[in-house]
Amino acid sequence: MAVTGIMLVVLILSLLVCAYMAWNIGANDVANAMGTSVGSRALTLKQAVIVAAIFEFAGAFFAGDAVTDTVRKGILVVDFDTVTEVFANDLMYGFISAMMAAAVWLTVATRLGLPVSTTHSIIGGIIGVGLVLEVQHQTDLIDWEVVRKVVMSWVASPLLGATIAFLSFWIVRETILESKNPEERSMWLAPILAFPTFFVLGLALQFKALKGLFSRLDDAGTLNKSEWLGVKESGSFNPFTPYCPEGVNLVDYPDCAGAIYEGAWFPINSILLASVIGAIASITLFLVLRRIDINEERNGFMGVERIFVWLQIITAAYVAFAHGANDRSNAIGPMAAVYQVLESGGELSAEAAVPVWLVLLGSAGIAIGVMTWGWRVMDTIGKKITDVTPTRGFAAEFGAATTILIFSMPFLAVPVSTTHTLVGAVVGVGLAGGAKAVDFRVFGKIFASWVASIPAAGFGSVVIFVAVASDPVHLIVVLPIAFASVVYVMWATREGEIYVEDALSDAGGSGGKAPTHFELLHTHAIAVEETVGHMLEAVNSAADGVDPETAIKSTVEAELRADEIKNEIRKRLGSGQMSVLQGREAMLEIVSKQDRIADYAQNVAEQLSFRELYNDKEARSMLKEMAEAVSKTASLYEDTISHLKTVALSGYTKAGRERLGDLIDAVNLAEHNADVVESRAAAYVFSNGEEDSLAAVHMYRVLQRLDDVANACEKAANALIPIVYD
Repeated sequence: MAVTGIMLVVLILSLLVCAYMAWNIGANDVANAMGTSVGSRALTLKQAVIVAAIFEFAGAFFAGDAVTDTVRKGILVVDFDTVTEVFANDLMYGFISAMMAAAVWLTVATRLGLPVSTTHSIIGGIIGVGLVLEVQHQTDLIDWEVVRKVVMSWVASPLLGATIAFLSFWIVRETILESKNPEERSMWLAPILAFPTFFVLGLALQFKALKGLFSRLDDAGTLNKSEWLGVKESGSFNPFTPYCPEGVNLVDYPDCAGAIYEGAWFPINSILLASVIGAIASITLFLVLRRIDINEERNGFMGVERIFVWLQIITAAYVAFAHGANDRSNAIGPMAAVYQVLESGGELSAEAAVPVWLVLLGSAGIAIGVMTWGWRVMDTIGKKITDVTPTRGFAAEFGAATTILIFSMPFLAVPVSTTHTLVGAVVGVGLAGGAKAVDFRVFGKIFASWVASIPAAGFGSVVIFVAVASDPVHLIVVLPIAFASVVYVMWATREGEIYVEDALSDAGGSGGKAPTHFELLHTHAIAVEETVGHMLEAVNSAADGVDPETAIKSTVEAELRADEIKNEIRKRLGSGQMSVLQGREAMLEIVSKQDRIADYAQNVAEQLSFRELYNDKEARSMLKEMAEAVSKTASLYEDTISHLKTVALSGYTKAGRERLGDLIDAVNLAEHNADVVESRAAAYVFSNGEEDSLAAVHMYRVLQRLDDVANACEKAANALIPIVYD
């Protein structure tokens, strides 16, 4: 009974580790599905967390495999026919150590907002355990060829994901965004693009997300999964190739006589089902678009972007479902092996049945991880690598889904990370706007965390495994210490911590979406224009002989608001809280030039309080004309900044850059017109102001400062010229 009691405690502790691992998987990997949707603001953070939790749980609980490999990803080569009770016992404690080490590493990465691979983390933990077991049992266990493939995937999957995402966005840009009427073009072209999108998702759904369901149905005798899922080896690209495994009964399968291949990589049934899914999606989107007003702004998006919100959210939901179905095994696979050893009294086989309660534990753990800490990594993928719009987010999700499908095919069978692939895809759509569109400092940190995943988890598993020493008493001591250490470190580093309630409430409502840097820049431009507007009121009041004090005060207050927005932009740029398509230095320069406009406008208003203006009706009329010309220049500059956001986030389309160039020209022309008025007014004042020279000089200084406001608008607009010809 004493031994049984101790083993019960071991089981409880191992279940806690399993739940902790599942929680970390949900917290870190959920960004794969929803990060771009949050970044593009197709979904608020609160909405994304809810959608991700539902689809992650559904995929994990309903579509996961009924059995799981006891040794994940084939990292360890074990002869299960000759496994001894001692080796099974050591491997059981090794799996517990690997889960704990991988989970701790994921906690560290999530705390830092770094998207890492949960698959590679658990692989690292198993490698660490395998090294110790090789020494203890004097045998070779680690399949270094599989490890080599994993390392190769660090480069291969992000590169392919980036390439497909880049090409996808390029197609959208060239066919829709570059057209003269992109909204009208998207109304009929988006449903066409929906077909290949949902065709790929249909294939991926069968091969990746629903393979467990097909396996269960096949075991129940309700269908032959070989007619729906590709064979694992010796396959043919001919979709009509019959399923002919080695030793098949030719009486039941006469078509297999003399067969060269075991079956098709892509069975015809699977292709037809994916085609039906694509056709239904395409027709549905076409019918939906006929019912909406494409020019009506809703949910913060207009025109083309509104259409791609639909596609992006659907692809994101698929990725969440597929992730839950596949990555659940990273949490409960090792735990299933532990439970098998404990239940059988020391036996271990290549596969272990997954009890329903264990499926529920893993599924619930992933969902809870999504809802608590998932927002951390979402912020990195959606906002810090590059700016994301619905069109870009759709291209990234499509590129990632296609890449994962390609690498999962039996003729490649390379283990790839959803995290690595999607990050690469986000970089790919960012590069559509040029290298400066991607914050490579953030990507460099992410890549470093990828490289560190296997050694970090491996080292941690070695430390824990050696400390446990395959002894249940040691485990009972070591694991609580490990958990306590994690809690202490999180508590000790709580300085500046943003809690989930605050994060979700900040992004939960329609008005609570965190602004992008272009929106902040435009907000600053609006505040600057408001400052110039109050300055105009002050000039008109003074010229009309009315006390301008109220308008002067309003000008000063507006300039202060513009300063506050400027400081917020600088703070965000300096802390790396947002990515910048044009680069931080360029953005800071634009903000400084805008700030100078507001400063000059405030100076104009303040000068009006020094003394009365030159009391000449014609001179005062010219001053008002000059102020109006300056105000028009500032208004055109604000229009230019408003369009800058559109042209940058649409991937610098030719039409968008031409429109930006036209607006810059309009600012220059308005500044020139202001110069003409200023020259005429100054000449009049000097020619007729001899009787009251001090008042005339004062008016001339006001005219000069007004000219400075117009010049500042021109300089700020001209700073955008490189974008037009880039």
